[in-house]
Amino acid sequence: MQTWSLVALCVLLGVVARWGVSLNSYSGAGKPPMFGDYEAQRHWQEVTYNLPVQEWYFNTTNNDLYYWGLDYPPLTAYHSLICAYIAKIINPEWVELHKSRGYESPAHKLFMRATVLVADLLIYIPAVVLYCLYLTDGSPKKKVSTLLAFLLYPGLILIDYGHFQYNAVSLGFALWGVLALGLGWDAFGSMAFCLALSYKQMELYHALPFFCYLLGKCVKLGLTGKGFFLLARIGLTVLVTFALCWLPFLPDPSQALQVVRRIFPVARGLFEDKVANTWCSLNILIKIRSILSSDTQIYLSAACTLLAVLPSCLRLLTKPNFLQFKLALVNSSLAFFLFSYQVHEKSILLAALPACLLLNDLPLMVIWFLQASTFSMLPLLLKDGLLVPYIVTSLAFLFLSIYLLSALERCTEEQLRLRAYHKLMFFLPKLDLACTVRWKFYISMAVLATLSVVSVAMVPPPHLPDLFPVLVSTVSFCHFLGTFVYFNVVQFSEPTSKKSQKKTN
Repeated sequence: MQTWSLVALCVLLGVVARWGVSLNSYSGAGKPPMFGDYEAQRHWQEVTYNLPVQEWYFNTTNNDLYYWGLDYPPLTAYHSLICAYIAKIINPEWVELHKSRGYESPAHKLFMRATVLVADLLIYIPAVVLYCLYLTDGSPKKKVSTLLAFLLYPGLILIDYGHFQYNAVSLGFALWGVLALGLGWDAFGSMAFCLALSYKQMELYHALPFFCYLLGKCVKLGLTGKGFFLLARIGLTVLVTFALCWLPFLPDPSQALQVVRRIFPVARGLFEDKVANTWCSLNILIKIRSILSSDTQIYLSAACTLLAVLPSCLRLLTKPNFLQFKLALVNSSLAFFLFSYQVHEKSILLAALPACLLLNDLPLMVIWFLQASTFSMLPLLLKDGLLVPYIVTSLAFLFLSIYLLSALERCTEEQLRLRAYHKLMFFLPKLDLACTVRWKFYISMAVLATLSVVSVAMVPPPHLPDLFPVLVSTVSFCHFLGTFVYFNVVQFSEPTSKKSQKKTN
């Protein structure tokens, strides 16, 4: 009973943090003619409520795709439609066709913020609670500490409740999938992940680990016995779930193809803003977009992404246990973020979620990465007027999570899984890697803090107007690349103790 009281307190603190951020500005506030992501979400409500399904993804006189046209899968559109029905009851002006463009008011802001919170309370937060209580090791106090750190991750809060999006819906469905697989409910886990993928196409970042874990488990059970029936059950679940989500678009193949074209806009180019991935960082030295054709850029990014994610997924395929699955989720999402085509800075949230799953296993490394992931979105947050929430949530998360999870105390080579590095760097003098990691962490936090201050307090030189966003993206890229290498080494290392190995379902 005491544990559930603490859980309720953690959830309350998480809700307070979210609502506190929601009181601030949002993307595109008072900035016509396009406004920002807030207007995009409102406009989708307008479109889905007033137009037939067949027009949602097509350019028509009533649906200008150049003005925040729908570019997410059908489940996002259905969510927008549900919100639109409620908005229509409260105030019809909020979703009036054409006339509601750019609509802004305190009442409407309250409604939009409330829709994000309700989605969180229904989908994301329950999954976080159940995961921390049932799929993490340790005492009840340790599980509650992990829960609070998970719920206070600032990146997701700042984007969903500050910038304004519904990332917690797709991430929540994905987390339900992870939770179900961890409990041995493979069909339910498959269904949950299909819902995540039908809500946001970027969930492809997590698709290969789900596929390899389930396939590896079926192979291990025997494809001529239990494994075959499990594979058939999973396959049927996936087909039925996708069929139901896409049902209005399936009778007409042109409708389904148009949805696919909208959710994979290859015409936008290799990257747009200063994103902390390989191509944007490399562009400082080599102007890839000028040298290579668009098709070549697509093939190059696809090949690099596949090569980066393949080792982790093959390892999971041959050793389909839950710890390997969590590590593969981190490695796959980071590989996609670092090397895939048309990556947005907010996509780092797709790597942050699986990293949060390892808060209890590798607290210092995960906290380090989560801080860097929030920092990487600094230019976007500054653009949205979210400096104060960024500072408060980042500092609160850093100090609370380090204290609650004893991150700096749980810092031996064995606990950090660093022994494999001695084998990889046998030609170098033996170092105290645990001490080295701690000092790197301190230096890293100092660099992130300094760059945050500089980005706000200093004016860049006239001939280098993008100096600070480029520095932020480059420093963040170095953190992400180092994290990618670290978690791959951990995944390919043998577990250091039986306790670190989760049961194979």
